[in-house]
Amino acid sequence: MKYSLAILSLLFAGSSAFVPTTSSPHVAVSLSSSVDDKTEVREYFNTEGFNRWNKIYSESDDVNSVQLDIRTGHDQTIQKILNWVQADGDIKGKTVCDCGCGVGSLAIPLAQMGAKISASDISDSMASEAARRATELGIKGAKFYTSDLESVTGKYDTVTCVDVAIHYPTDKMSQMVGHLCSLATDRVIISFAPKTWYYVALKKIGEFFPGPSKTTRAYLHEEEIVRAALKQAGFEVAREEMTATNFYFSRLLEAKRV
Repeated sequence: MKYSLAILSLLFAGSSAFVPTTSSPHVAVSLSSSVDDKTEVREYFNTEGFNRWNKIYSESDDVNSVQLDIRTGHDQTIQKILNWVQADGDIKGKTVCDCGCGVGSLAIPLAQMGAKISASDISDSMASEAARRATELGIKGAKFYTSDLESVTGKYDTVTCVDVAIHYPTDKMSQMVGHLCSLATDRVIISFAPKTWYYVALKKIGEFFPGPSKTTRAYLHEEEIVRAALKQAGFEVAREEMTATNFYFSRLLEAKRV
């Protein structure tokens, strides 16, 4: 029950992590509904959401037990990606596009490993904080700017999108994955909240108890659809991981162009 309640609280507390995400957060697409997801996400992460998640994605002691658990889960996802990169041993000098970079949790360590970073976030507050942290660490091989995912252009060796898909409605997920793949010459690394009968049931229950802090909608995604979108774009899953703590869950895929 503790685990169930944890997931419910994350799904409906306006969080960007993956029970909410690295990630993390923070790009969405427009919907022809009464409320625009993209506007919701941009406004949230430029105001209240920035203050909340900036503390979570830091070493601040000013966090509660739930936020600390989310930080742990997000850090585990980031570390798994870094472990893959370190195992390959060839990131130095390679170009990396980090879409929905948040405060730079992934982009900054990749830059420290020698990658050439182009990182964006729909939230100007998030992108600016990432740039500030990079400057504070003396990092020069990284560019941080404000943009929604659809507007990102260029070609990069690796494209990453961590703790972002939570903001994408199901009918837009394949399109989003396809766009990420169009930017990558070698590989795409993406994480998402998996849609299973268990998480769907929790989500439905949680809809009856919308908390006052709920500010963005959370979307779960079927892994088969994500894999199919990657395959259609000419990519094949090479490595995969799953991160699950009490308050965070995230499916992580690395797909390479074939």
